[in-house]
Amino acid sequence: MIYTPFNALSQTPRPWGEKCGVFAVWGAADPARLTFAGLLALQHRGQESAGIAVTDGRSLMRHVDMGLVSHIFDHDCIRTLDGHANSRAGFAGRLGGGIGHNRYSTTGSSRVENAQPFIGRSRAGEIALAHNGNLVNALELRRRLEDAGHTFHSSSDTEAILQLIAAHAGPGSPDPVADALRELRGAFSLVMLHNDRIEVARDPWGWRPLVIGETEDGALIAASETIALDIIGARFVREVEPGEIVTLSDAGVESRRFAPPAEPRAHCVFEHVYFASPASKVFGQTVQTVRERLGERLAKESHVPADCVLPMPDSGRSAATGYARASGVPYREGIIPNRYVGRTFIKPSTEERVQAVRLKLNIVEDVVRGNRVVVVDDSVVRGTTTRAKMDQLRAAGAKEIHLRISCPPIRHPCFFGVDFAEPTQLIAAGREVEQIRKLLGVDTLHYLSLEGMLDVVQTASLPREHYCTACYSGKYPIDVARAAAGAVSGKC
Repeated sequence: MIYTPFNALSQTPRPWGEKCGVFAVWGAADPARLTFAGLLALQHRGQESAGIAVTDGRSLMRHVDMGLVSHIFDHDCIRTLDGHANSRAGFAGRLGGGIGHNRYSTTGSSRVENAQPFIGRSRAGEIALAHNGNLVNALELRRRLEDAGHTFHSSSDTEAILQLIAAHAGPGSPDPVADALRELRGAFSLVMLHNDRIEVARDPWGWRPLVIGETEDGALIAASETIALDIIGARFVREVEPGEIVTLSDAGVESRRFAPPAEPRAHCVFEHVYFASPASKVFGQTVQTVRERLGERLAKESHVPADCVLPMPDSGRSAATGYARASGVPYREGIIPNRYVGRTFIKPSTEERVQAVRLKLNIVEDVVRGNRVVVVDDSVVRGTTTRAKMDQLRAAGAKEIHLRISCPPIRHPCFFGVDFAEPTQLIAAGREVEQIRKLLGVDTLHYLSLEGMLDVVQTASLPREHYCTACYSGKYPIDVARAAAGAVSGKC
């Protein structure tokens, strides 16, 4: 475990493809405790490491470590952080503030040095920063800043943001944060802790969700998902708009723009498919409801005679409910999860993911044996863990296995914050559905069509063209040529 004031920090690389959770609170007597609770609610967004940073009005303190939130922060740790936030020296009469971050694993980066928030210093003062997303111009920014004399301690795009803010700080820039954000290209939902305020910002494309809330006693909250508001009893106020900076301080909530919203925007549809909690509202819709409707549409597109519908726990359960309802095939719980094993997609290596599947899932033979089963899952990314799941069903005596996936085939890499940045990682890249079916060892395989998925997620206020579907369609909202080169070379 690491307690670090600014001058003891070591900032280090964050590689391509990282999807995380961020949380911030201002005006609370116990900001570390509230941030801890918020990070627990966002645990599904990252299980590798976590961190909290707080301010006492003069200096920042942070605590980061590897593992789950409940393992990293014990009572003494939270008390130490809240004690710092409430020391009141130079901060008389004010309540404290803090930010937190959950990080999810990517291959080759499972080190405590990669845990966020990071802390930096410039003429504008200390700042702690936590980032959900991925920049596609990080290498370009880094080289330009190095040529100007900036020293980097990592290859992290998060450090590039800190260095860029430092570069803009000074008499010539009354708003260094806004000036820096205008130069970023890609996905970023940021929470930034200063000694007198918190600033939160969202990229002009709106890739990642970011919301504002308020507790009954007036503490101001920002979080990746609304479920983090629910767990601390805060009410939802609104989303942070694409291209907006929102300041949370003793003066309340203030807003300014660093850029107009992009046209069209690029909300990540994979949030609805997999990453967000079913209990959250994302992009204005309850995730559970959206996933059930995806399952209903999947049933209409791919009905097959069967004895039961089995959800693939846990993220396939919502879509399976909708599939069973629309198809009339009975819903059964035949695959029982071990609640103490994390989400397998975000394990750092193939070997760990396959082992996690074996530990995580137990088959109920009485439900499966001799039956024609429809297995509903939210997605197939690499395919290795899905094949392991299908092998378990065969061994339990399933007569037929009909695999149904509630999104289209993922054929293209993502450069905006999801950990599949190379085509070689994707089972659907360069393969037809029949080839994938044989590799997975199932009797039939059907993916939800792109048209069907967009029919479900679109609303009157958020039409289909405002969703990013690049991982399915290959149509990227912005140029990713440099990002692709960086991903392949292993840089940034």
